[in-house]
Amino acid sequence: MRAALGLKRQRGEHEFEFSAGRGLFRADDHHPDGHFRRVRGALIMAKRYGGEFSPKGQRDGTPSREMVTAERITHANFAGRKPLRHGAKINMMFVLPLLTFLSAFFQPVAAMATDLAGAAALLLAAWLTRDGVRAEDAFNERVIARRPAIPRKIFGAGLTGIGVFLLVFGGQWNLIAGLLIGIIAAALHLFSFGLDPLQDKGLEGVDRHQTDRIARKIEEAERVLDEMTAAIKRARDREIEGRVARFEETVRAMFRQVEADPRDLTASRRYLGVYLQGARDATVQFADLYERNRDTSVRADYLAFLDDMETNFALRTQKMLTDDRASLDIEIEVLRERLNRENLRTEG
Repeated sequence: MRAALGLKRQRGEHEFEFSAGRGLFRADDHHPDGHFRRVRGALIMAKRYGGEFSPKGQRDGTPSREMVTAERITHANFAGRKPLRHGAKINMMFVLPLLTFLSAFFQPVAAMATDLAGAAALLLAAWLTRDGVRAEDAFNERVIARRPAIPRKIFGAGLTGIGVFLLVFGGQWNLIAGLLIGIIAAALHLFSFGLDPLQDKGLEGVDRHQTDRIARKIEEAERVLDEMTAAIKRARDREIEGRVARFEETVRAMFRQVEADPRDLTASRRYLGVYLQGARDATVQFADLYERNRDTSVRADYLAFLDDMETNFALRTQKMLTDDRASLDIEIEVLRERLNRENLRTEG
């Protein structure tokens, strides 16, 4: 990883710089619009050096960028991403209630209020259902996960029943018909989208405390990645957004490794905590800088920084896999040694 990342730009009488030094990103000069945010994170990054005798940008005694042997992810930006399950049905749930607004204002006040309330309930049900499907997909992708705190799909089914009841009741003023159709609508929603995960998921043979630690650590890291994604969108650069998405795939590969072998949590704690938070903070500052001046040198430095981060995360994940193989080999050798001793005793 690089030892320090520095980005400087001159604008009027102000000079901007953010760097990683001993765990603290700082800006000594103030932003012309107010102040420059101070962000924390212990990263080991690098400042590229160039010149006639260092065309590759490496320091003396260190390999060039082309000599780094970390496995790079070369897939497309959207490779590995799955479309949202039930996407078409969820979109229809958003569209159909909007049709109610076209006719609601041409009815008496009581019927209009009932129809508008029913349409609002259906829109809220669609929103909860979409988030519930996303939460379930995230739950299914992980080996160790805690159930969603809010059963969104179940609440969405209830709101669907309430919305349909209000629409039927407002049109016919028939309570029995409204209740029956509302119950049928809620049941069809549950049949179509299913229930939310109602139990935590963990590995057999791993104690509950360890499972909770892993799930909590990965949830925190996922939130950091979400913040990183939201920040880079301010740069309005599709290539950089895709590059950040590629880095996130590398980080999630480490998530899966930690879930598969909880013993790797200790070795990856710094990567999933300090380094990942530092990458997010650097991304926030880059987005702020690049959004203002679109400086190509800042962009190049940030892309080089992402390359180094991805390289080190990939190397750490690979090392954890190698350590697991070494542990297996040691266990096999120990068992063979014991079996050989037992055979000698039996023959004697």
